[in-house]
Amino acid sequence: MVPKRHNLLLAGLLVFLIGIQLRVVESFTLSERSSRFVAAQVGDGAARQAFWQQAPMRKVVEPPRWIGLALMSVGAVLTVKSLSMKG
Repeated sequence: MVPKRHNLLLAGLLVFLIGIQLRVVESFTLSERSSRFVAAQVGDGAARQAFWQQAPMRKVVEPPRWIGLALMSVGAVLTVKSLSMKG
């Protein structure tokens, strides 16, 4: 399937805006349910799952600073590419 102009434009703008969001915030705090899911997926699930169920904690995710710039540059390239395509 060949991507059409409007699909590529939308994807480029979304990736660019996600990159801006990752540059603006310093950390994300997950909900208790999301934290339990991440704990179950990361390592030995039984021990961590039991720990997370006993003491409900919220996991804090701190994305690296470079990932926002990378997403912004990929989004900009996709957006410019979509503008250069024929309708």
